[in-house]
Amino acid sequence: MLIMEDCVFRTTLGIPVSVTPPPERLADRVQLRTAFSTERGTVTRFMIQLEYWLEGDWREAVRYDHDRDAPGGHDITEEGLHRDIYRDGEKIRSEEVSPPIPANEGFDAAEEDLCKNVERFIKRFENGTE
Repeated sequence: MLIMEDCVFRTTLGIPVSVTPPPERLADRVQLRTAFSTERGTVTRFMIQLEYWLEGDWREAVRYDHDRDAPGGHDITEEGLHRDIYRDGEKIRSEEVSPPIPANEGFDAAEEDLCKNVERFIKRFENGTE
């Protein structure tokens, strides 16, 4: 599997904005999907996930998220950063990644982790191993 060496890191500054760029293709069957909102340069919520093409659809493999206002949402500034691991379209577990962290730092850390460890996460997804 050929994986791109560099992922693009995104930041926004200024007024409230919600951004959902197109997914970034990392390999033939692997992409990185992001969505985030900012207010005055501060990330207010985000979702970033590694996806794998399987059986004619993109399936989430690993996801990070932060949305303090959503029902059942996570606030990484209070709870810490975690990654959710998926199999067969369902979350099978969450892994603690860091103690409480500012949302901007958490967004950058999540994107960096997924890009840096993409091959390990995809092998784990393909093999169905924990």
